Amino acid sequence: MIDTGGIDVYLGLDVGRGEHHATALTPTGKRVFDKRLPNTEPKLRELFDKLQAKHGTVLVVVDQPASIGALPLAVAREAGCRIAYLPGLTMRRIADLYSGESKTDARDAAIIADAARAMPHTLRSLAPSDETVAELEMIAGFDDDLAGEVTRIKNRLRGLLTQIHPSLERVLGPRLDHSAVLTLLERFGSPGQLRKAGRRRLVTLLRPKAPRMAERLV
Repeated sequence: MIDTGGIDVYLGLDVGRGEHHATALTPTGKRVFDKRLPNTEPKLRELFDKLQAKHGTVLVVVDQPASIGALPLAVAREAGCRIAYLPGLTMRRIADLYSGESKTDARDAAIIADAARAMPHTLRSLAPSDETVAELEMIAGFDDDLAGEVTRIKNRLRGLLTQIHPSLERVLGPRLDHSAVLTLLERFGSPGQLRKAGRRRLVTLLRPKAPRMAERLV
């Protein structure tokens, strides 16, 4: 359950690939918007800004938070709206309580908005949990560690190349990220072995990995 205190408009979106149907209700159930809406950032932002300017805090609710529902949620968050989603199974059960015509986009959007208004306990928050944030920070930390290790190894290789053959380091050092250069160092580990391999063999080896640079590099 999420806290819906302070919400001035409940905007239900029945999301679709090309367009959505949007229905907006006030806390008293008054319908202040009920139209089809293109699935484009400018149109979504225009609606969110208009509702906020006229009514105040907007809660945007979808029944599919991923895939086709990702864009409206991202735009709503950036526009300053609050966001939530109504699980599809829960929505289907709630829909059984509403009399009237069979399933339509407009009916579904209205049900989403009204469920958010009258049954906030059915909503699910889309804010990242502390656990999720911690996991992401850990992954980012691993990424930073790997980047630091790559830099350390590159600096070590450049240092060794400089000690062995400064001229070779000037050619290969700035290109240590390239797979062709790494292949050279793996197959021929010294200036002497590179010289012994010969130009033709080196070009043949490197051309698949660096078609435009092979001749010049060798």
